Amino acid sequence: MHYGFDEDQEAYAREIRRWATKVLAPHYQSDDAAGRFRPELTGELAQMGLTGLRIPEEYGGQEATALIAGIAAEEVGRADFNASYVIIVTALISDILVRNATEEQRARWLPGIASGEVIPCICITEPEHGTDAAAMELKAVPTEDGWTLHGEKTSITLGTVAHQGLVLARTGGPGARGISAFWVDMDHPSISRSGFDDLGGRSIGRASIHFDATPVPRDALVGEEGGGFVSVMQGFDYSRAIIGLACLGAAQISLEEALQWARDRHAFGQPLGKFQGVSFPLADAATHLRGARHVCYEALWRKDQDLEHSAEAAMAKFWAPKLAAEVIHRALLTVGHVAYSSESPIGQRLRDVIGLEIGDGTEQVSKLIISRHLLGRDSAP
Repeated sequence: MHYGFDEDQEAYAREIRRWATKVLAPHYQSDDAAGRFRPELTGELAQMGLTGLRIPEEYGGQEATALIAGIAAEEVGRADFNASYVIIVTALISDILVRNATEEQRARWLPGIASGEVIPCICITEPEHGTDAAAMELKAVPTEDGWTLHGEKTSITLGTVAHQGLVLARTGGPGARGISAFWVDMDHPSISRSGFDDLGGRSIGRASIHFDATPVPRDALVGEEGGGFVSVMQGFDYSRAIIGLACLGAAQISLEEALQWARDRHAFGQPLGKFQGVSFPLADAATHLRGARHVCYEALWRKDQDLEHSAEAAMAKFWAPKLAAEVIHRALLTVGHVAYSSESPIGQRLRDVIGLEIGDGTEQVSKLIISRHLLGRDSAP
């Protein structure tokens, strides 16, 4: 059993870390302060192949493994946590399109994502339906040429800036089998968007999106009619592990900053690290981060091996963001008043990772998935 990256994976991680530290990190706090999505960001990520990680080479992508996508998210998460959302969203959507779109659709849609020219979003959550996504109400009404969309989606990452969107809408009866997926032009005049003023993730353009009879042609249907919910949900198994690694990247750099502070800062004539009350919580943090990282990468490895990975991805999704918030909080307390200032990035990382304790699957849903895996559906909630 091999627990480490191979030489190519190690080299890739070092390359992304160097680049992200130089190019992305300087904008992390200023983008948050401005509350804006920096227009140059997708082009910068595309130059490193980070918007086309899961896209086949024939469409301009990297055709990378899920493991490589996880490495990229972790390293970018260290430098600019909010930039990792672009990796998460593009990887998830690309994976769904590669598996479910036709050859003609893939040729039309994937190159723009890979090049960074198209910012995509995925529209699932509704004002009354978050965790219970199969009960969504946004309607796709049949027309002579396709459908029109009527309703609202909310809490959509990149919602204020996306050019195209993968939108789930009800085409049939109640439940998951009545839901279809559509590729939608988000700049159509029938669509209106309203951004949120959030605690964290202030530069990712989270938004509510209103569809007022938005026309969708027949060739914008992704997969089979009524098959959209199942095909999209399958993609989340793998993206949840990538989310976990982005959070752990932010936690790891915060821990490293706290460790350096414990070496450099002196109290009562000795380094802070000499005090067990300082050093032992940091040792706990390092131990738990290593364990959570293994869970995340195991899920991605299993994805690459075409093995069942739903339980592992659910473990990664509920544990890693929660742990990241705890570790960053511990780092803030270790550094003290210096980290409490907005001049330090530690407080911003804490605000930012909390958002992913909510988004893309709550802790309760993750534990439900894990319980059913352990006990079987007949003996679990």
